[in-house]
Amino acid sequence: MPSSVLTDAFFDSFESSAVSLDRSETLPPACYTDADFYAFEKSALFDREWLCVGREDWVKDPGDYFTTRIVGEPIVVARARDGVVRAMSSVCQHRAMLVAEGKGNTRGFVCPYHHWVYGLDGRLVNAPAMERTCDFHKSSVRLPEFKVETWLGFLFINFDPDAKPLAPRLKAVTDAVAGYDLEHAESASVFTGQFAWNWKVMFENNNDGYHASKLHQGPLHDFVPSELATFPDADPGDAGFLRFNATLHPDASFNPTQKAVLPVFPKLTDLDRGRMTFANVPPTLSLVLTSDLVIYLILRATGPETMEQDTGILVAPGAQEDPGFSHRLEMLMTSAGKIIAQDMHVDGLVQEGLRSRFAPRGRYSWQEGAQGQFNQWLVPRYRAAWARRNRRGGTGTAAAAE
Repeated sequence: MPSSVLTDAFFDSFESSAVSLDRSETLPPACYTDADFYAFEKSALFDREWLCVGREDWVKDPGDYFTTRIVGEPIVVARARDGVVRAMSSVCQHRAMLVAEGKGNTRGFVCPYHHWVYGLDGRLVNAPAMERTCDFHKSSVRLPEFKVETWLGFLFINFDPDAKPLAPRLKAVTDAVAGYDLEHAESASVFTGQFAWNWKVMFENNNDGYHASKLHQGPLHDFVPSELATFPDADPGDAGFLRFNATLHPDASFNPTQKAVLPVFPKLTDLDRGRMTFANVPPTLSLVLTSDLVIYLILRATGPETMEQDTGILVAPGAQEDPGFSHRLEMLMTSAGKIIAQDMHVDGLVQEGLRSRFAPRGRYSWQEGAQGQFNQWLVPRYRAAWARRNRRGGTGTAAAAE
């Protein structure tokens, strides 16, 4: 049986992915395929970083809730009667049945198995036939609750109760997208898909300026040439990073007219309207921002080679009041769908290639600057988690030596 890839030598090899882009190379292929690494990654990243779970307008009113999953954890997000949005485990604290599915509006959560009842704040309010159970106190039982932070209308949770706030580490991204006023943008649609590739394959594809003029060559994309991509500096301690891509004309949009067909976000500057902006908050949120449409991707890892994704659309306030809105949006999404289909085909083949014994650690083009930023975000977190594991007497060679 093959030995685990999780060794000191393996993690030492990451350093060549975190140097300057002109010298760096891609991460080891096992980071995208190996079950042991995925288990490690869950504790290294997903247990510590802020994870996007949706939009605040998904829970506008008291009683509104939605459910989601990330790295196997079932989550319910609800707005309680006091107006506070809470994110909690949806696992009943009796026999582990899920107390909520889907989305809707409710007065509380009733476990369908034994009818334990939880309030919107997660407190247990009723537990039938438990009066003969010794030392059982309803007041001591509640659904486990996670830290919640809202950034520009997006809801984030953190499994780490000691996590530092998110927003201060997103200042550069916040400033770059200020003209979109995302907090007040309107949700037009959301759909969910399941995919047979590692979450980083998807995240990297959305970051990648290098492939755009090659894979997407044609009238639906030629007005956003790859050679006009720029990559603002980002500190590895930041919670996000950016890619800008200048366009050949203002208000460029992914449709046959190549121009905005929906109302332009009213606070955009001329600079904003002359480029497309790609904003990334790993490991779960990626944004594509154009003058008349914002596409957001909420990535949810489900395994070493599988993931789910919520894909949502944001438009300018009032845009949906136009009688022709649905037809214009359909035109946009038909065009974007053709581009997305090309990306999906490639993502599947990249995942297949990463399983090969011949999968390389390749070198980067300057047009892959966002990939370098992503690696510089990932590598310190991987290395820190591995060091913590070794200090606790984990399975690393350094720990074994001790």
